Amino acid sequence: MVKLKHQNKTVAVIGYGSQGRAIALNLQESGYDVIVGLRPRSKSRRQASADGIDHITTVRRAADKGDIIAFAFPDHLHSAVFEQQILQTLTPAKTLLFLAGMSIYFMLVVPPRECDVVMLAPHAPGVAVREHYGSAKPLSAFIAVHQDKSRRALATVRELAQAVGFDKKRLVHTTFEAEALGDLFGEQAVLCGGLAMLVKSGFETLVKKGLPAENAYLEVAYQLDLIVDLIKKHGIEGMLRRISVAARFGAVQTGPKVIDKSVQRRMEKVYDSIASGTFPKELSKLTARDLSELDKKVKQLSNPQFEKQARKYSDSD
Repeated sequence: MVKLKHQNKTVAVIGYGSQGRAIALNLQESGYDVIVGLRPRSKSRRQASADGIDHITTVRRAADKGDIIAFAFPDHLHSAVFEQQILQTLTPAKTLLFLAGMSIYFMLVVPPRECDVVMLAPHAPGVAVREHYGSAKPLSAFIAVHQDKSRRALATVRELAQAVGFDKKRLVHTTFEAEALGDLFGEQAVLCGGLAMLVKSGFETLVKKGLPAENAYLEVAYQLDLIVDLIKKHGIEGMLRRISVAARFGAVQTGPKVIDKSVQRRMEKVYDSIASGTFPKELSKLTARDLSELDKKVKQLSNPQFEKQARKYSDSD
């Protein structure tokens, strides 16, 4: 294990969801003193204890003891939790670590100027961050500095990133602004919202035209990772040159008709909603009732036939 300068620092990981769990365990295994801060009745307490986390306490106590405070809990709670439980514990020597740029860029959280404020934004979900810890193929991540009172903020976040398991050669320097805008847009318009609806529409079109649901699922969803891997490794042109002539001809002829300029114009509206602060403000106001309604909307967007096939092939893989 490489000895890092900041290993004598205590890291308070607030939250123990997907990313929080990965960061807490990876830092602890890298030699850091880790404290996990959770609500008194949080269901995650049992999981953290079972995982071998040495110190589990309340959010306020963890923040008070932590030299570095990691915001690993849901973004829509950042403002309230910061104001009510973290702000009072801050001293000039502390560092605030964010896993995304939204709360700082849109001023949902306004830290004291005396604190360092940095970002480590993994390019993967928490389960992958945990699985790749110590592997020969480490993941990449964004890093950024918003406030550098100590003049050591960049060194701090770089060392934390390495301790979490990211290769220093795969750390991409960015800004809180660029990460916030790009991350939210990517999730909404492409990776989560756009892609999911494109796949669902393709599935429903094939079923409507008489194909069995299993065939439809295998054609529009099951092979996605193969194409995505080609795009990631070789680019869009490289992907198109590595598929069959029939697939390439059809893609070039039809792709621009399905995803045309009108789609890009709607994407620009999505971006504008984010950049104006409209979406972040709506997100920060979510209540328990709103989250319940969100669950209902997720159910409404799903297709039972599609979900059945997804479960079938998930069990067989």
